[in-house]
Amino acid sequence: MAAVSQAPGEAPQQIALPEAFRPRTGTMESWNAAYVRVEDYLRAHRIHNRLHQSRLIQKILERAARSHEAHPALDPTTIAAEETEALMEAWFAEVLDEKGQPLDRLAVDGRVSLLLCDGPEHWPYAFLDEEHTPADFVQAMRTSHLNAGPDLAVSSMVPRPIDLGRITEAAGETLERFERWPILRALLLWMLFAAALAGIFYLTR
Repeated sequence: MAAVSQAPGEAPQQIALPEAFRPRTGTMESWNAAYVRVEDYLRAHRIHNRLHQSRLIQKILERAARSHEAHPALDPTTIAAEETEALMEAWFAEVLDEKGQPLDRLAVDGRVSLLLCDGPEHWPYAFLDEEHTPADFVQAMRTSHLNAGPDLAVSSMVPRPIDLGRITEAAGETLERFERWPILRALLLWMLFAAALAGIFYLTR
């Protein structure tokens, strides 16, 4: 028996996995947790068809069970998540004809293409089907991949002088004159000081 996810407050539901799935290592509780994790992962990719979900979950858990036999100290949930990622990356590489691309790039491109072509809605049995992937689904995935936009390119910018206009140039020239003639600068400061005093005197009358 394997548990499936449920809403908060509901009693855990149980569904029977096929009799062929008999993991030799790990506890039933750990494989139940792995089942729930894979189911939630598929739902996150909008795979809501329960029949297709069941087939994929069995396939992934069988792969995870074989890996767990070789590494029984690992958590079945962790192995199931890794097997799901590996299966998806290999499937995306095949569907998008992008074999040899970095895995992180494949993961992003594949998910974006799947979302853009609305694959789970129009082809509910196509996701992760390695034997009978519909040709029109493959075409839609590749078209979405091409329409997603070109790769980012690194460019260089040549520094150019900033034109601040004639007012800024005049102000700069005036400041340069004050720097060269300290007497004129002092006279201007005294004039400003006298104007400020006159203004204060006028306002306080």
